[in-house]
Amino acid sequence: MNLPGAFAKELLKAHKNASMCPPPEMVVKFFNDLLGLLFPEFAVHRCASEKDIEMRLGHLQEEFRNILSQNKECTASAEDGVETKLFFELPSIREALLLDIEAVYMGDPAAKSTAEVIRTYPGFYAIAAHRIAHFLESLNIKLIPRIISEHAHRQTGIDIHPGAKIGTYFCIDHGTGIVIGETTVIGSRVKVYQGVTLGGLSVKKEDARVKRHPTIEDNVVIYAGVTILGGETVIGKNSIIGGNVWLTKSVPANSKIYYRAKMTNAEGETDTITFR
Repeated sequence: MNLPGAFAKELLKAHKNASMCPPPEMVVKFFNDLLGLLFPEFAVHRCASEKDIEMRLGHLQEEFRNILSQNKECTASAEDGVETKLFFELPSIREALLLDIEAVYMGDPAAKSTAEVIRTYPGFYAIAAHRIAHFLESLNIKLIPRIISEHAHRQTGIDIHPGAKIGTYFCIDHGTGIVIGETTVIGSRVKVYQGVTLGGLSVKKEDARVKRHPTIEDNVVIYAGVTILGGETVIGKNSIIGGNVWLTKSVPANSKIYYRAKMTNAEGETDTITFR
């Protein structure tokens, strides 16, 4: 096919001016390989010795260096030790994920084993992607964390921005349709069901650097279909937010918030139903 000369030149200029970045497939492969090293239930090939572990780690470090070398315009320099910091952090990341796995297993009566959670639960995959992407984001690495989080989003239907801060023992049950915004802060022992949105009241570009998303304190349960919006909205610890609730204001600790529906009966009278 012969393109018009002007259009071909326009495309060539775009290719030359595009920022240097790694192919998404390379980043996704690295993430899956790393997850397989941390959790053999997820691995294609298991390690049989410490030498195997060391070789796998060395290969992953080389993969990561290659990714960073193609992302120089969007990350700190290699001289800052960025390529090694992730690997020093792996014990802490794995420890946090083990608590998440336990939270999902204990929180879902249908889960028969922790191995089932690791192998099959979309919540685990999304949380694992977030734990790794969030740490990379904290190193001021751009783009790569988003590639990881958006891959997990496509795979699971769970959209967690790498910037969100999530505490330990985090449980996602089912998970499809969950959205957790960039400046969300979630405490420990929080459980979230499908269709929950932790979003912003404003979509103005000038608000990009302010806290736009809610804070969820410890031991909160958020049931399906809930929408909680706003950077000043705080859900107090030990609260339960019932399904389909819409919140733009804070609620105190130990609250139980339920959806109240109004229905019209055959006589045209309005009944108010409160779910308790």
